[in-house]
Amino acid sequence: MKIIDHIKQAKGTLVSFEILPPLKGKGITAIYNHLDPLMEFKPAYINVTYHRSEHIFKKRSDGSFEKVVVRKRPGTEAICASIMNRYNVDTVPHLICGGFTVQDTEDALLTLSYLGIDNVLVLRGDAAKNETSFEPEPGGHKYAIELLRQVVNLNNGIYLEEDLKGTNGTKFCIGVAGYPEKHFEAPNMQTDLSYLKDKVDAGAEYIVTQMFFDNKKFFEFEKECRDAGITVPIIPGLKPVTSKKQLSIIPRTFYVDIPTELSNEILQCKDDACVEQVGTEWLLAQSKELKAAGVPVLHYYTLGKPNVVCNVVKQL
Repeated sequence: MKIIDHIKQAKGTLVSFEILPPLKGKGITAIYNHLDPLMEFKPAYINVTYHRSEHIFKKRSDGSFEKVVVRKRPGTEAICASIMNRYNVDTVPHLICGGFTVQDTEDALLTLSYLGIDNVLVLRGDAAKNETSFEPEPGGHKYAIELLRQVVNLNNGIYLEEDLKGTNGTKFCIGVAGYPEKHFEAPNMQTDLSYLKDKVDAGAEYIVTQMFFDNKKFFEFEKECRDAGITVPIIPGLKPVTSKKQLSIIPRTFYVDIPTELSNEILQCKDDACVEQVGTEWLLAQSKELKAAGVPVLHYYTLGKPNVVCNVVKQL
Protein backbone atom coordinates (compact mmCIF):
# COMPACT_ATOMS: atom_id res chain seq x y z
CA MET A 1 0.00 0.00 0.00
CA LYS A 2 1.15 3.54 -0.67
CA ILE A 3 2.25 5.65 2.29
CA ILE A 4 -0.26 8.35 1.45
CA ASP A 5 -3.04 5.73 1.59
CA HIS A 6 -1.83 4.49 4.98
CA ILE A 7 -2.10 8.07 6.22
CA LYS A 8 -5.52 8.70 4.69
CA GLN A 9 -6.98 5.49 6.11
CA ALA A 10 -5.48 5.80 9.60
CA LYS A 11 -7.69 6.61 12.57
CA GLY A 12 -4.80 7.98 14.59
CA THR A 13 -1.04 8.48 14.56
CA LEU A 14 0.87 5.68 12.85
CA VAL A 15 4.36 4.41 13.66
CA SER A 16 7.17 3.69 11.22
CA PHE A 17 10.84 2.77 11.52
CA GLU A 18 14.00 3.40 9.52
CA ILE A 19 16.92 0.99 9.28
CA LEU A 20 20.35 0.75 7.68
CA PRO A 21 21.31 -2.10 5.33
CA PRO A 22 23.88 -4.30 7.06
CA LEU A 23 27.54 -3.80 6.28
CA LYS A 24 28.86 -5.98 3.48
CA GLY A 25 29.74 -9.38 4.92
CA LYS A 26 26.82 -9.40 7.35
CA GLY A 27 23.77 -11.51 6.51
CA ILE A 28 20.07 -10.64 6.32
CA THR A 29 19.75 -12.11 9.83
CA ALA A 30 21.18 -8.84 11.15
CA ILE A 31 18.13 -7.05 9.75
CA TYR A 32 15.68 -9.59 11.16
CA ASN A 33 17.28 -9.44 14.61
CA HIS A 34 16.94 -5.66 14.48
CA LEU A 35 13.32 -5.65 13.34
CA ASP A 36 11.87 -8.64 15.23
CA PRO A 37 11.37 -6.75 18.52
CA LEU A 38 9.88 -3.75 16.68
CA MET A 39 7.25 -5.65 14.72
CA GLU A 40 4.93 -6.11 17.70
CA PHE A 41 4.01 -2.45 17.29
CA LYS A 42 2.64 -3.09 13.80
CA PRO A 43 4.50 -0.32 11.95
CA ALA A 44 2.77 1.05 8.89
CA TYR A 45 6.01 0.78 6.92
CA ILE A 46 9.79 0.39 7.16
CA ASN A 47 12.27 2.76 5.51
CA VAL A 48 15.54 1.31 4.24
CA THR A 49 18.39 3.73 3.55
CA TYR A 50 20.56 3.66 0.43
CA HIS A 51 24.31 4.20 0.61
CA ARG A 52 26.29 5.45 -2.33
CA SER A 53 29.50 3.88 -3.50
CA GLU A 54 32.82 5.26 -2.28
CA HIS A 55 36.20 5.58 -3.94
CA ILE A 56 39.20 4.16 -2.14
CA PHE A 57 42.82 3.86 -3.23
CA LYS A 58 44.57 0.51 -2.95
CA LYS A 59 48.33 0.37 -3.11
CA ARG A 60 49.76 -1.82 -5.87
CA SER A 61 52.90 -3.92 -5.48
CA ASP A 62 54.85 -1.41 -7.58
CA GLY A 63 54.01 1.40 -5.16
CA SER A 64 51.37 3.06 -7.35
CA PHE A 65 47.73 3.35 -6.31
CA GLU A 66 44.59 1.94 -7.91
CA LYS A 67 41.25 3.72 -7.57
CA VAL A 68 38.57 1.22 -6.54
CA VAL A 69 34.82 1.72 -6.19
CA VAL A 70 33.20 0.02 -3.19
CA ARG A 71 29.75 0.07 -1.65
CA LYS A 72 29.82 -0.79 2.04
CA ARG A 73 26.06 -1.23 2.54
CA PRO A 74 24.58 -2.72 -0.63
CA GLY A 75 21.22 -4.36 -1.20
CA THR A 76 18.47 -1.85 -0.40
CA GLU A 77 16.06 -3.22 -3.04
CA ALA A 78 16.53 -6.85 -1.99
CA ILE A 79 16.33 -5.95 1.70
CA CYS A 80 13.01 -4.19 1.12
CA ALA A 81 11.65 -7.27 -0.67
CA SER A 82 12.92 -9.57 2.11
CA ILE A 83 11.25 -7.44 4.79
CA MET A 84 7.95 -7.43 2.89
CA ASN A 85 8.13 -11.19 2.45
CA ARG A 86 8.99 -11.94 6.09
CA TYR A 87 6.76 -9.44 7.89
CA ASN A 88 4.04 -8.55 5.36
CA VAL A 89 4.73 -4.86 5.89
CA ASP A 90 5.25 -2.10 3.33
CA THR A 91 8.75 -0.79 2.75
CA VAL A 92 10.15 2.53 1.53
CA PRO A 93 13.54 2.31 -0.17
CA HIS A 94 15.56 5.52 -0.27
CA LEU A 95 16.48 6.65 -3.77
CA ILE A 96 19.52 8.94 -4.07
CA CYS A 97 21.28 10.93 -6.78
CA GLY A 98 24.89 10.29 -5.72
CA GLY A 99 26.61 7.41 -7.47
CA PHE A 100 23.85 6.72 -10.00
CA THR A 101 23.32 7.59 -13.64
CA VAL A 102 19.78 8.21 -14.87
CA GLN A 103 19.86 4.75 -16.47
CA ASP A 104 20.91 3.18 -13.15
CA THR A 105 17.99 4.98 -11.53
CA GLU A 106 15.49 3.76 -14.10
CA ASP A 107 16.74 0.20 -13.72
CA ALA A 108 16.46 0.41 -9.92
CA LEU A 109 12.92 1.79 -10.17
CA LEU A 110 11.88 -1.00 -12.50
CA THR A 111 13.34 -3.58 -10.14
CA LEU A 112 11.36 -2.08 -7.26
CA SER A 113 8.20 -2.00 -9.34
CA TYR A 114 8.61 -5.66 -10.33
CA LEU A 115 9.01 -6.53 -6.64
CA GLY A 116 5.69 -4.86 -5.82
CA ILE A 117 7.26 -1.94 -3.94
CA ASP A 118 5.06 1.13 -4.42
CA ASN A 119 6.96 3.72 -2.35
CA VAL A 120 10.24 5.63 -2.62
CA LEU A 121 11.84 8.41 -0.61
CA VAL A 122 13.66 10.69 -3.05
CA LEU A 123 16.86 12.34 -1.78
CA ARG A 124 19.89 14.00 -3.26
CA GLY A 125 22.12 12.19 -0.81
CA ASP A 126 25.36 13.24 0.81
CA ALA A 127 28.63 14.13 -0.81
CA ALA A 128 31.11 11.29 -1.13
CA LYS A 129 33.60 11.10 1.71
CA ASN A 130 36.44 12.35 -0.49
CA GLU A 131 34.39 15.32 -1.79
CA THR A 132 34.03 18.73 -0.14
CA SER A 133 30.66 19.25 -1.85
CA PHE A 134 28.17 17.05 -3.64
CA GLU A 135 29.15 16.03 -7.15
CA PRO A 136 26.69 14.08 -9.31
CA GLU A 137 27.67 10.95 -11.15
CA PRO A 138 28.45 11.69 -14.82
CA GLY A 139 25.08 11.21 -16.48
CA GLY A 140 23.30 11.42 -13.12
CA HIS A 141 21.09 13.90 -11.30
CA LYS A 142 22.48 16.87 -9.40
CA TYR A 143 19.31 17.75 -7.47
CA ALA A 144 16.59 15.74 -5.75
CA ILE A 145 13.89 17.46 -7.82
CA GLU A 146 15.47 16.08 -11.01
CA LEU A 147 15.35 12.59 -9.54
CA LEU A 148 11.77 13.17 -8.42
CA ARG A 149 10.76 14.20 -11.94
CA GLN A 150 12.26 11.00 -13.33
CA VAL A 151 10.09 8.96 -10.95
CA VAL A 152 7.02 11.01 -11.94
CA ASN A 153 7.82 10.44 -15.61
CA LEU A 154 8.08 6.70 -15.05
CA ASN A 155 4.74 6.78 -13.22
CA ASN A 156 3.36 8.36 -16.39
CA GLY A 157 4.91 5.69 -18.61
CA ILE A 158 7.69 7.97 -19.87
CA TYR A 159 10.97 6.06 -20.12
CA LEU A 160 14.45 7.22 -21.04
CA GLU A 161 13.98 5.46 -24.39
CA GLU A 162 11.38 7.88 -25.64
CA ASP A 163 10.47 5.79 -28.70
CA LEU A 164 9.04 2.95 -26.62
CA LYS A 165 5.41 2.26 -27.52
CA GLY A 166 2.57 0.95 -25.35
CA THR A 167 4.47 1.46 -22.09
CA ASN A 168 3.06 0.79 -18.63
CA GLY A 169 3.55 3.40 -15.94
CA THR A 170 4.79 2.61 -12.45
CA LYS A 171 2.79 3.47 -9.31
CA PHE A 172 5.27 4.98 -6.89
CA CYS A 173 4.19 7.15 -3.98
CA ILE A 174 6.99 9.68 -3.61
CA GLY A 175 8.21 11.14 -0.34
CA VAL A 176 10.82 13.87 0.12
CA ALA A 177 12.88 15.23 3.01
CA GLY A 178 12.20 18.40 5.00
CA TYR A 179 14.48 20.23 7.42
CA PRO A 180 12.94 21.92 10.48
CA GLU A 181 16.33 23.57 11.14
CA LYS A 182 17.05 24.25 7.44
CA HIS A 183 19.21 22.20 5.10
CA PHE A 184 22.79 23.17 5.86
CA GLU A 185 23.45 24.20 2.26
CA ALA A 186 20.40 26.48 1.95
CA PRO A 187 21.18 30.18 2.46
CA ASN A 188 18.04 30.67 4.60
CA MET A 189 14.83 28.97 5.65
CA GLN A 190 12.65 30.73 3.07
CA THR A 191 14.82 29.51 0.22
CA ASP A 192 14.76 26.01 1.67
CA LEU A 193 10.95 26.11 1.88
CA SER A 194 10.78 27.33 -1.71
CA TYR A 195 12.80 24.32 -2.87
CA LEU A 196 10.56 22.04 -0.81
CA LYS A 197 7.41 23.48 -2.33
CA ASP A 198 8.87 22.97 -5.80
CA LYS A 199 9.24 19.26 -4.99
CA VAL A 200 5.66 19.03 -3.74
CA ASP A 201 4.38 20.84 -6.81
CA ALA A 202 6.39 18.41 -8.95
CA GLY A 203 4.69 15.38 -7.40
CA ALA A 204 5.91 14.64 -3.87
CA GLU A 205 3.01 13.32 -1.76
CA TYR A 206 4.44 13.64 1.74
CA ILE A 207 7.41 15.04 3.65
CA VAL A 208 9.47 13.29 6.32
CA THR A 209 11.73 15.51 8.39
CA GLN A 210 15.32 15.35 9.44
CA MET A 211 15.67 14.43 13.11
CA PHE A 212 15.08 17.20 15.65
CA PHE A 213 15.12 17.31 19.44
CA ASP A 214 12.99 20.39 20.05
CA ASN A 215 9.32 19.98 19.09
CA LYS A 216 8.91 23.76 18.84
CA LYS A 217 11.14 23.68 15.77
CA PHE A 218 8.92 21.06 14.16
CA PHE A 219 5.73 22.98 14.85
CA GLU A 220 7.31 26.19 13.52
CA PHE A 221 8.46 24.34 10.42
CA GLU A 222 5.02 22.84 9.91
CA LYS A 223 3.39 26.29 10.14
CA GLU A 224 5.91 27.81 7.74
CA CYS A 225 5.20 24.99 5.27
CA ARG A 226 1.45 25.62 5.48
CA ASP A 227 1.96 29.36 5.11
CA ALA A 228 4.02 28.64 1.98
CA GLY A 229 1.18 26.64 0.46
CA ILE A 230 2.56 23.16 1.20
CA THR A 231 -0.46 21.00 2.08
CA VAL A 232 0.90 17.42 2.00
CA PRO A 233 1.35 15.42 5.24
CA ILE A 234 4.49 16.26 7.22
CA ILE A 235 5.96 13.35 9.19
CA PRO A 236 8.35 14.07 12.08
CA GLY A 237 11.60 12.10 12.14
CA LEU A 238 12.79 11.14 15.63
CA LYS A 239 15.99 9.68 17.04
CA PRO A 240 17.14 8.86 20.58
CA VAL A 241 20.37 10.16 22.05
CA THR A 242 22.18 7.22 23.65
CA SER A 243 25.76 8.31 24.34
CA LYS A 244 27.69 11.39 25.40
CA LYS A 245 29.76 11.44 22.23
CA GLN A 246 26.56 12.05 20.25
CA LEU A 247 26.40 15.54 21.77
CA SER A 248 29.13 16.50 19.29
CA ILE A 249 28.57 13.88 16.56
CA ILE A 250 24.87 14.62 15.90
CA PRO A 251 25.19 18.40 15.46
CA ARG A 252 28.31 18.00 13.33
CA THR A 253 26.86 15.24 11.13
CA PHE A 254 23.21 16.26 10.81
CA TYR A 255 23.40 20.03 11.40
CA VAL A 256 20.78 20.05 14.16
CA ASP A 257 20.81 21.55 17.63
CA ILE A 258 20.50 19.63 20.87
CA PRO A 259 18.48 21.64 23.42
CA THR A 260 20.34 22.97 26.45
CA GLU A 261 18.08 21.13 28.87
CA LEU A 262 18.80 17.80 27.19
CA SER A 263 22.55 18.36 26.86
CA ASN A 264 22.80 19.45 30.51
CA GLU A 265 21.06 16.27 31.67
CA ILE A 266 23.34 14.14 29.52
CA LEU A 267 26.50 15.87 30.74
CA GLN A 268 25.53 15.03 34.32
CA CYS A 269 25.37 11.30 33.50
CA LYS A 270 28.18 9.10 34.76
CA ASP A 271 27.90 6.53 31.95
CA ASP A 272 26.09 5.80 28.69
CA ALA A 273 23.49 3.65 30.47
CA CYS A 274 22.37 6.83 32.21
CA VAL A 275 22.49 8.72 28.90
CA GLU A 276 20.30 6.09 27.30
CA GLN A 277 17.72 6.49 30.06
CA VAL A 278 17.73 10.28 29.65
CA GLY A 279 17.46 9.90 25.88
CA THR A 280 14.57 7.47 26.22
CA GLU A 281 12.62 9.82 28.49
CA TRP A 282 13.25 12.77 26.17
CA LEU A 283 12.15 10.83 23.09
CA LEU A 284 9.02 9.62 24.90
CA ALA A 285 8.09 13.18 25.88
CA GLN A 286 8.64 14.33 22.28
CA SER A 287 6.53 11.47 20.96
CA LYS A 288 3.64 12.08 23.34
CA GLU A 289 3.46 15.77 22.47
CA LEU A 290 3.63 15.13 18.74
CA LYS A 291 1.00 12.40 18.95
CA ALA A 292 -1.29 14.71 20.95
CA ALA A 293 -0.84 17.31 18.21
CA GLY A 294 -2.15 14.81 15.66
CA VAL A 295 0.91 14.19 13.48
CA PRO A 296 0.16 11.52 10.85
CA VAL A 297 3.14 9.28 11.66
CA LEU A 298 5.91 9.04 14.24
CA HIS A 299 8.93 8.01 12.20
CA TYR A 300 11.80 6.61 14.27
CA TYR A 301 15.40 6.45 13.08
CA THR A 302 16.30 3.22 14.88
CA LEU A 303 19.86 2.99 13.44
CA GLY A 304 21.27 0.35 15.75
CA LYS A 305 19.18 1.14 18.86
CA PRO A 306 15.87 -0.74 18.43
CA ASN A 307 15.62 -1.40 22.19
CA VAL A 308 15.34 2.31 23.00
CA VAL A 309 12.65 2.84 20.37
CA CYS A 310 10.85 -0.27 21.63
CA ASN A 311 10.73 1.14 25.15
CA VAL A 312 9.34 4.44 23.87
CA VAL A 313 6.68 3.03 21.55
CA LYS A 314 5.58 0.52 24.19
CA GLN A 315 4.78 3.41 26.55
CA LEU A 316 2.81 5.27 23.87
